[in-house]
Amino acid sequence: MTILIEKETDDEIGFDYEEILKSVILKSIEFENCPYECEVNITFTDDSGIHRLNKDFRGIDRPTDVLSFPMADYSPPADFSILESDEAAAQYFNPESGELLLGDIVISAERAKKQAAEYGHSLKREICFLTAHSMLHLMGYDHMTDRDREAMERKQDEILNALGITRD
Repeated sequence: MTILIEKETDDEIGFDYEEILKSVILKSIEFENCPYECEVNITFTDDSGIHRLNKDFRGIDRPTDVLSFPMADYSPPADFSILESDEAAAQYFNPESGELLLGDIVISAERAKKQAAEYGHSLKREICFLTAHSMLHLMGYDHMTDRDREAMERKQDEILNALGITRD
């Protein structure tokens, strides 16, 4: 399992985030029964950095809390059987490590701090929530309908609760 975490902001995170985020990523992968070793990249940025990405990649001219850049399109979500062809292997797996390239997560540390204060819980909980949320996006989940949103919310809560990460 390769989990790369980069920090491109001067915003202080305020807790030892690397190990806890690795546990959220691993629990998310386990929860969705992914049969592969995976590679995931997380980048912490600020509001201006995520604003640029949101505008460039989604055409939305404002900052957001988290962006997810999945490598594969799963239909249905977390249906890893689409990765079994030779073509998929060449496209979605790291040729050196053999790991599934799940994708990239970009979190605005600045926005996460604001949201943690707004929702009345810790920054640790907020960043873990954003990571679990984004991991589900990397495995094909979305929240475009109420039904899909409710399913994602339930899965996010189950992943975080399994790790003892609750609203404190």
